[in-house]
Amino acid sequence: MIFLSLLVLSVIALCVWLKEHYSYWEKRNVPHEKPLPFIGNMRGLGRKYHWKDINDRIYKKFKNITPIAGFYTFTTRAAFVMDLDIIKDIMIKQFTSFSDRGLFHNERDDPLTANLLFLDGERWRVLRHKVSPVFTTGKMKFMFPTVVQVGERLEPACKKFINGDEGSGIIEAKDLCARYTTDVIGTCAFGIECNSLIDPQAEFRKMGRSIFEKPRHSGVVQGLMFTNPKLAQKLRMKTFSDDVAEFFMNAVRETVEYRQKNNIHRNDFMDMLIEMKEQRDKLLAQGKQVDDEDMSGGLTLEQLAAQAMVFFLAGFDTSSTTISFCLYELALNQEVQTKVRQEICKVLQENNNELSYECLKEMKYLDMVISETLRKYSVTPHLVRTCIKDYQLPNTDIVLEKGLRVIIPLDSIHRDAEYFPEPEKFNPDRFLPEEAAKRHPFSFIPFGDGPRNCIGMRFGKMQAQIGLVCLLSKFRFDRCPQTQIPMRYSTQSFLLGSEGGVYLKVEKL
Repeated sequence: MIFLSLLVLSVIALCVWLKEHYSYWEKRNVPHEKPLPFIGNMRGLGRKYHWKDINDRIYKKFKNITPIAGFYTFTTRAAFVMDLDIIKDIMIKQFTSFSDRGLFHNERDDPLTANLLFLDGERWRVLRHKVSPVFTTGKMKFMFPTVVQVGERLEPACKKFINGDEGSGIIEAKDLCARYTTDVIGTCAFGIECNSLIDPQAEFRKMGRSIFEKPRHSGVVQGLMFTNPKLAQKLRMKTFSDDVAEFFMNAVRETVEYRQKNNIHRNDFMDMLIEMKEQRDKLLAQGKQVDDEDMSGGLTLEQLAAQAMVFFLAGFDTSSTTISFCLYELALNQEVQTKVRQEICKVLQENNNELSYECLKEMKYLDMVISETLRKYSVTPHLVRTCIKDYQLPNTDIVLEKGLRVIIPLDSIHRDAEYFPEPEKFNPDRFLPEEAAKRHPFSFIPFGDGPRNCIGMRFGKMQAQIGLVCLLSKFRFDRCPQTQIPMRYSTQSFLLGSEGGVYLKVEKL
């Protein structure tokens, strides 16, 4: 009887808590979709729907009714922001109130999560300040020839699908592009020749593929970790599978030891991280106490590996997805493909067929094509911020309270017909200077904005541009029987990706 009574009381207490918890937005008179217990507004995530589908449903339902909508990501309350001026406030004007992302990281059990993307507060500020110099124009120019060298390997890799054993002329574009970006990031971040374009089964490529195709957790569990990071941390959950974590830790350890032992300096991302580690080692050698939490004193080997890992993750998958979706759209829009190829060939001919950093600046239409790809295919469906102090929405009595999560639905904004008429049409001319000037500047923010924008934005665009120049100057791409029309998206990952691959026909020019 005592057990039964306790059980009944527990159920009653849970029901009272659920009612109170899920009435948060109702009490504040903020329009919202009625939530389901424990699921909130996330029904079907990872099974029937991708994050972008859920965002789109909320966006279309409330966009013309309210500047923000109430939202429940499972048991976490969030503000779903649709007003572009408020988004500008959050990302720039009121950044000090929204400087944290509030993403899952568990340095104790999963050291690779202690990286620039996931960390918040002072540790993020210190890291951002120290890492920023590697993405200056000077560093981009220094790394440019290395990326071009890798890009030149795309031609023989493509030829294999035309003349080699494969011989069908049909390529899976996402895999080809991922092999290219794996080699680029492996060289620039780790100083390692991955050779994925030569050998599709190269170790780095297999591990990169494993992270996204065989994640440690299902889409639902990933969603719970994403929306309840503190609980996930208490449960000592991990993001990366053990074999992936071990592989990257060993790769970094061996690279650091080799460079230090042989006094090798390549002026790349890894060099900068090693300098931060040596700064800490020097303080320890002097007998000074260095708190692992204080990254201003330098990095541990694990923290160094975490930064190299996020450079790899953020650089290889997002860029390869963007390039493959770009090729997909060019295959479906041959007039656009012809126009961008003509520009590429013209600029190369004027520069003795040598691709330089300055050449890319002359390829204005190519830049517009990439921008239109990023608009139509927002690899990150939304941005996340966390209120670190109360913020009152302008001209309203709504207060976003400290600790509240904020969701900015990039994909929905980028496909809003108010800002981009006929949003499903692939039209690079939207990004002509005179057309872009007509739009609100925050109607297109694929890399975020403000102090917490994507630090690798210029590097990501550079490797995408080089990859497309190397491919489009040598090959023509077209649809084939396996090409998905319309594109179907995998529901298993937070990042946008095709379901079953991007198959295209490739022909040598």
